Amino acid sequence: MQKSLENQYDELVLQLKSELNGDGFWSGRLSSSALATAVSVVALKINADNSDNQYVINGLNWLLAHTNDDGGFGDTPESSSNVSTSLLCYAAISYCGKENETAVISLARIESFLGKQNIELKNDRITSSILSFYGNDFTFSVPILSMLVICGVLDERACTKIPQLPFEFTLFPASWYSLFNLRVVSYAIPALIAVGIFVFKTRKHHNPVMSWIRNRAIQPCLRKLEKIVPESGGFLEAIPLTAFVSMCLITTGYGNNPFKAKGLQFLRAQQRPDGSWPIDSDLSTWVTTLAVKAFGNQMSTEFSFTQIEKLISHLKSIQYKNIHPFNLAQPGGWGWTNLSGSVPDVDDTCGAILALLDLYSGEADESESIINGCQWLTTLQNKDGGFPTFCKGWAKLPFDSSCADLTGHAVLAMTKSLEILGEKISSDLKSALNLAVARSIGYLWNAQDEDGSWFPLWFGNQYTKDLKNPVYGTAKVTIYLKDSLLCNSLGDRMKENIGLLLIRAQNYLLKMQNDDGSWGGSIGIQGTIEESALAVCALARNDTEACSLAFNWLECEREKNGLRSSPIGLYFAMLWYDEKLFPLIYSIEALRRHLKPS
Repeated sequence: MQKSLENQYDELVLQLKSELNGDGFWSGRLSSSALATAVSVVALKINADNSDNQYVINGLNWLLAHTNDDGGFGDTPESSSNVSTSLLCYAAISYCGKENETAVISLARIESFLGKQNIELKNDRITSSILSFYGNDFTFSVPILSMLVICGVLDERACTKIPQLPFEFTLFPASWYSLFNLRVVSYAIPALIAVGIFVFKTRKHHNPVMSWIRNRAIQPCLRKLEKIVPESGGFLEAIPLTAFVSMCLITTGYGNNPFKAKGLQFLRAQQRPDGSWPIDSDLSTWVTTLAVKAFGNQMSTEFSFTQIEKLISHLKSIQYKNIHPFNLAQPGGWGWTNLSGSVPDVDDTCGAILALLDLYSGEADESESIINGCQWLTTLQNKDGGFPTFCKGWAKLPFDSSCADLTGHAVLAMTKSLEILGEKISSDLKSALNLAVARSIGYLWNAQDEDGSWFPLWFGNQYTKDLKNPVYGTAKVTIYLKDSLLCNSLGDRMKENIGLLLIRAQNYLLKMQNDDGSWGGSIGIQGTIEESALAVCALARNDTEACSLAFNWLECEREKNGLRSSPIGLYFAMLWYDEKLFPLIYSIEALRRHLKPS
């Protein structure tokens, strides 16, 4: 069995090496998305440029070919049907496929699916159902309802029931945003402006004072929107966000805004040869740092000096050196991709710091990059001791709250930096990092559920009752804390507390293992390569029997279905995606931690 695992490891390593791009890092491949495809074809169709016809036709044909058996649509081809994506696909197909016989059949099937969900397209329940599903978070519900109006699925009278997004508030300093009840997440400022303007211009108004204020605010808000458009034209490199903004501006007569041309060109550039669009351009920084961390102490064994130099150079080059125009984030962080629409965030900054530490050659500029990243992290910690994704203090919606997996990641990034860089870190920053680590452990102590689990932010499971994924979250935090214990920079009392957290977490993971050796999002949920491999990483060297069962399942799964990725990723507002490289990277990490521990 040992030799067999070695062979598996070697084969998977060769496969991951073959995925390196020409610039020496990994780009990955996000799943195609029915939702992203639907909103993109509508944005291009509304633009009424004949040169876009083929983009629209190809996108429409992809949608028609990827209806689920129940007539609805899921976010990815492997996702279960859901109401939101099915409604948006219905709107896109009805708007773009009026003379297409296949489209007529598809529309009838979607209506049948929606009917079984108690959604009738000709009544007022659509608006209330969408608003109820997303609750206090208007980030996605208001754009969905706006597109239904734009495509004629809902008439303009429905706009009276669509909440008005306060786009005029974006004219205040960004530091004030957390004081307002904006009801959208921190990164959704483009949608707040464009969709807010659409709703305002479409609905009837009864307050002349607010109407005057909002009319006066439109042009300044559009100028603000123009200032934060990235070079690529894609806000956050996100296809749905960019498409929603585009269609709302065109529909309300503001298509002459310079953003429109850049935004539509971004959409054209992101369409795939099969006619589909992914949810985002890529997660290149995330998958690259995951890959480096998966190899850990084996990087110098598996990769040449030149390959390692390229990886170091790439990571240093994409660290933000200036204040970011989108959200005014300070220099020092990393975003999820090297593309221009990216914005610095905690998870990718931690990943980049840890990858640079694994690749560390001792050069001064590497140390500087890592130290600047650590300094950036200390400015993001919330009052509760946890870490959010983008912005400190935006705790009104779950997306912007502290979360366990990001906090655990930050603990390891800060602890390992203190361990490896030592005296190269100033005494003031050392004190700040040690305090941040202590506060983070306090947060993780409070955030751990009674059963030993932690919930992640960006990942879920489509088959659990609440769509959450405690197996993924617990595995990730456990991995981070286990690695932190290897650092002498932690005091004995801190290590003791972490040890108690780990005992509870690992016991939870053992209870969640399925009889076939796999892990899903919870006990009894069908296993995936991603969740199973991560659970092995968390238990490696602690429970050989559980890991042995899991390796048997993983090998059988790969032989039967290949390295099939699963839609465990959550983009925003319950929007699922999967990434081609996740199962490959996590499988390598599981085998490496079992065979070649640090």
